[in-house]
Amino acid sequence: MWVSNHWFPTLTISLQPAGSYRQQQNQQSAPLFTPPLQLQWPRSSPCPAASSPPSCSPSGDEPQILQKQAAYTVWMKSLVFNGNGCTVYGADGGVVFRVDNYGCRGGREVFFMDRAGKTLIRIQRKSFGVFRRWEACRYFDDGEETRPWFSVQKAGKNGAAVRIHGCGRTYIIDGCARKSGYKITGADGAVEAAIGRKQTASGVVLGEDVLTLTMGSGTDHLLALGLVVICGLMNRCL
Repeated sequence: MWVSNHWFPTLTISLQPAGSYRQQQNQQSAPLFTPPLQLQWPRSSPCPAASSPPSCSPSGDEPQILQKQAAYTVWMKSLVFNGNGCTVYGADGGVVFRVDNYGCRGGREVFFMDRAGKTLIRIQRKSFGVFRRWEACRYFDDGEETRPWFSVQKAGKNGAAVRIHGCGRTYIIDGCARKSGYKITGADGAVEAAIGRKQTASGVVLGEDVLTLTMGSGTDHLLALGLVVICGLMNRCL
């Protein structure tokens, strides 16, 4: 038989045991990726307690000016859809207090609650006309206090008188007829709290329904916030 004189390549196959092949593959293969570093996330901090207000020490030359940053941001809107009320935010931007008024604006009764919905103050409108006043009762774990905590009655065209029951302490709300921009002073004329339109860090003044509440170091936060709610009821803002 005639065979053409051509060269054919030779294929050589060497067989190895299966175990030695797997061992060689494990030694030569590099890991495809390195495990990522384990990250530890910081724990979230709750809202600052309302009993820790920023310090305020007005000088003797300026007794009418609060010299510290705002303690609360008050948005005169309810978080409930189609509801009237207001929402109070703390320094960290979280909801601290709220008022949800399901009736008409300037209703006869509203409840001031914490963010969990626990009632802290019940505010009621009493009488009518020139004798109209608002009374606030505190709530405790065992129920509502029988005696009103304080009462507010209009005094003049642009003011209101506040009387604390039981101790005889009085306050004046100067400019309460304005929706934004009034102050609460004691009997000695010292400013206890002031409220005005909120201003951002870049200097932008927000709408009339976004307010900044500033308080002194000795001011009762719950009392000041209750007075803000009453002023909102007077002006039919909530």
